[in-house]
Formats: sequence, structure tokens, C-alpha cells
Amino acid sequence: MKLSQKALKAINNPVTRRRLMDVLGCTEFTIARYIQKNSDNLTKAAALQVIREATGLPDEEILEVEKR
Repeated sequence: MKLSQKALKAINNPVTRRRLMDVLGCTEFTIARYIQKNSDNLTKAAALQVIREATGLPDEEILEVEKR
């Protein structure tokens, strides 16, 4: 699974990036790279909880199924 473009735009701000850094235990540079590449690491349970709280979006708008 990947994040939707809507969710990626919503989390690409300093406050949310810092919260993601804390829960994923990585640097801001790493979070920026995760957002740029739409990394699977952003779909970990702890990250999704932060994204839900920060954006107020339902899971249907946060996640999208990858096409194979």
C-alpha cells in the first residue's frame, strides 16, 4: 500500500514531519525522502496513527492500493 497524493500533501509540513520523526525514529531528511518516494514506511501503524490525527482523513483517503 502507498499513501494517496492528498495524504502526502497534507503531511508535508514541519509539525507533522517532526511527529513522524519521533514515532519512526529517524531524521527529518529521512522523512522528507519517505514522503518524496511515497515509502512503505509511511504505512506502518505508528505513522498511520500520526497521519490520521494530523490530517483528519479517513483511511480510504489516506491509503491507495498499488496497481500491479
